[in-house]
Parts: sequence; structure tokens; C-alpha cells
Amino acid sequence: MSKHQDSFIARENAICAPNYLPIPVVIARGEGVWLWDIDGNKYLDMMSAYSAVSQGHLHPRLVKAVNEQIKTLTLTSRAYYNDKLCPFLEKLCSLSNMALALPMNTGAEAVETSIKAARRWGYEVKNIPNNKAEIIVAKNNFHGRTTTIISFSSEPDYKKHFGPLTPGFVEVPFGDADALEAAITPNTCAFLVEPIQGEAGIIIPPDGWLKRVRELCNKHKVLLILDEIQSGLGRTGKLFAYEHEDIEPDMLILGKALGGGFVPVSAVLAKQGILDLMGPGSHGSTFGGNPLAAAVGLEALNVIVDEKLSERSEELGHYLMDRLKKIDSPYIKSLHGRGLWIGMEVNSKLKSGRTVCEALLKNGVLSKETHETVVRFAPPLTITKEELDWGLERIEATLKELS
Repeated sequence: MSKHQDSFIARENAICAPNYLPIPVVIARGEGVWLWDIDGNKYLDMMSAYSAVSQGHLHPRLVKAVNEQIKTLTLTSRAYYNDKLCPFLEKLCSLSNMALALPMNTGAEAVETSIKAARRWGYEVKNIPNNKAEIIVAKNNFHGRTTTIISFSSEPDYKKHFGPLTPGFVEVPFGDADALEAAITPNTCAFLVEPIQGEAGIIIPPDGWLKRVRELCNKHKVLLILDEIQSGLGRTGKLFAYEHEDIEPDMLILGKALGGGFVPVSAVLAKQGILDLMGPGSHGSTFGGNPLAAAVGLEALNVIVDEKLSERSEELGHYLMDRLKKIDSPYIKSLHGRGLWIGMEVNSKLKSGRTVCEALLKNGVLSKETHETVVRFAPPLTITKEELDWGLERIEATLKELS
């Protein structure tokens, strides 16, 4: 790394709260699947900003949508109607087969929204006694960083010295349908879960588990809320990860790629009879559903559909997994994932995930570790086979160099 980059990093560390530990590179430009640092060095982006730039950096159609909308209107708040929100939400509901949508900005905001909506449904529809509603969550979940959300995290570091924590949540093992049924009580209003756990290391549940979860939620009158902020919008080879099990949730949480890497856009979608209960004054957001975000969100969805990015993710995801499996390295403990979303678990007795990511950086591949042991590979869904090959060659070379 150059002294130029060292200087930038030192300046940021001096002024910015240390709540992240970034990979030591200063990015200045992006296009498609590529990023460049301030010294002009080129890198393959194998992280996609945690799947927020699934359409690639500065996709021309999204640039055009931003430029056209920014000249007209960017924000009114929802004190008024605007001409961009309706087409966006209509497209969202049509693609997901949902009845209503509530637009927000960040993924965590959308998760909070789903919790409020589920609790209200529990009191007003299921007749749970006031303040007794419970939501079941999965062990090793990740749904965001707000005080309420960290309250039901199983990661001690997410909770440390942030109490008092919010009650009303019950944890069960991920992928265990019997444990879920045992945890359901008359006060259970919802099961909030990722169909594939992202921050836990891209963990795939057993085949048939999600279908069984759907059956149990129907049986016990419990809302199934799926957090597809990372797994949704083509990342796993389907538009939504729940489609792999041929089911539908009662509520669906989307974010990240919904903003195409330009602006934060999220939404909660629901079947009839849930979001209908959120009357005036029950919830809100100054920026939620703003015209710029809605214009970008609509075009972000159109790009995914028109360019068949879900199908591309499925095809190239199989190719990526097959190629990674052929790499003979003592550092690879296991591989797991679906579509263009694969976790490479590193043998922690030999190297840490961080060490591998910093080694990849030197060879022009950008990734980020999770839980110290898993290196994530999640390139923009626009990546070509040739670009993927470029990255795979350097991944293999890096692992050999580490030996």
C-alpha cells in the first residue's frame, strides 16, 4: 500500500468512529464488477457492498434514472403523494405476489417495521394479550444493528454494553423445524428468519425445512417473515430465496440491491390483512418512499428482470462453486452457498479469514471475512464467466502463495 493510501486511512481512523475494521484499501472509482483505488490499482469486487450493488457499479440504466429524477424532484416526504412511488411499489408487489408494501430506507428500518407490523397483527387479529406478543428468531441470525434487533442476536459482541435490551423474542436453532414448533405458544405472533443466513457465513438450511416452516406457521396461525435483504433479488439464483422451496411468506423484507448501489432503499411487503393495520400515525419515515429512491428502486428491479440476473446467478453460481471445489488447498475447510453467494470457510488453525482477505487484496480481489473464519464471494450479478475466471485464477494463486 502506498503512503498516499496510508495517509487517507490514518485521517479516516482519526475522525471516524472505529465501528468497522475495513480492508486496507482506499477505493476511488467503480464500474461494473471492477473497483479502482486512489493509486489507480484495479480490483475485482467479490463483495458487491454486501449484495447492495448486485447490478454492478454505476449501471448505465441506473445512472440515467438517477440523473433524470434528480433534475425533477428528490424529496417531499410522504406528507404528499409523488408520481414515482406507486409504479415502484406496484412492480415490487407484482414480482413478490404481495398485497401491500411499506417503503423505508435501510434494511434495519425495514426489519423494525416488520416487527411493529407483526406485533400489531398479533394483538388486533390473533388477540394476543397486550404486551405479551412473542417473535421467534433463529440462532446466529443477523437482521441489523438497532437496539431492538441486537436484543435477539446470538452474538455477544453485538449486545455488549448496549442494554437494557428489548424483550419479546425467543431463539431456536436455524434449520430445526421441531424446535420451532416446540417454541410456539398462543402468544407467538411471528417467526422472523433469513431463508439463508448471510452474516453467519452463508449457511444453507436442510432441504425441505422452509416448506415445513410454512406448514407450521399456517397450523399455529403465526406470521412467517422472511428477511431477504441479502438473499433476495437474484443473489441465490432465484429472484427470492424462498422460491427454492416453492413457498411464499406472509411478510417479506427487502433492501440492499433494491437501491442499486445508489441510494438506500428498503421495503416491507405483506399479504392482505397485515400492513392494512398500519394506519396514519402508526409508523413513518421522512425519506421512506422518496421520489429519487422510488425511481432508482423501480429501475433496479427492471434491470434484474430484463437482464435475467437471477438466471445468471444460478448458472455462474454453479460454475463458481465447482471451480472453488477443485482448488486443492489446506486453507479451505468447507464451501457453502447458493447462486453467486458462496462462503469459503478457512481452516482457522492455519490462517484467519482476515489474513486470506488481505492476501487476496494484494492479488486484485476484494472480499471481506465474516466471523473471522469465512471469506465471502458475492460478485455483482452482472459478472461474466471471463471475469469470474480472472478472479478464480487469483484466488487459487493466493491460496498457493499463503502455503
